[in-house]
Amino acid sequence: MAGLINFEDEKEVKQFLDNLGVEYSFQCYKEKDPEGCQRLADYLEGVKKDHESAAQVLKRNCETYGFGESCYKIGAYHVTGKGGAKECLKTAYSYFMLSCNAGGKKSVDACHNIGLLAHDGRAMEGGPDPATARQYYEKACAGGFAPSCFNLSAMFIGGNPKGPAPDMELALKFANRACELGHVWGCANASRMYKLGDGAEKDEKKAEELKNRARQLHGQEKERQLKFGE
Repeated sequence: MAGLINFEDEKEVKQFLDNLGVEYSFQCYKEKDPEGCQRLADYLEGVKKDHESAAQVLKRNCETYGFGESCYKIGAYHVTGKGGAKECLKTAYSYFMLSCNAGGKKSVDACHNIGLLAHDGRAMEGGPDPATARQYYEKACAGGFAPSCFNLSAMFIGGNPKGPAPDMELALKFANRACELGHVWGCANASRMYKLGDGAEKDEKKAEELKNRARQLHGQEKERQLKFGE
């Protein structure tokens, strides 16, 4: 049947992959399709293992078309110096900001990364910036990114003189949200808070439910790790 590829035929597979590269290049450079450019970058990275060319395509697609996924990936390249990109957290931060504001598949990941870099100050001129960290954690949490919800919970528990004032009700709110999104430590922290009456009235039943949920999530994670190692 026309169009089917025999993936056991090495030459046929190679021709198929080469044709993909030509198609994605056409989409990117002739049709000026940002999604085509992203596909080309993924192809260069994943199939050709040509990270330097992938970095060039990602940078162009971010800066020319504002394509959020490309902004996120070139930002990640700058975190580690991948593909010849200069290892620079400030540059990574700027690309994550573009990705976060652009929306798209990697938007919440980018917002979370901004929160992390602002939280510990590695990309900031004046050191840690809890206000910016909170702003972007909240944006990522609203988008369903569990680690941001958990980090917000930790921020409102307090302990950092430069952070927001302790607010146990907000800490519990964000711990519960992290738990709903499948974050094991969000469930564990929320369970403890209900048990102690931090941020809400003591509720032994709720505390036990959340502890069981944490155990369930922990068990599922261990199972995934075992399957991955098989």
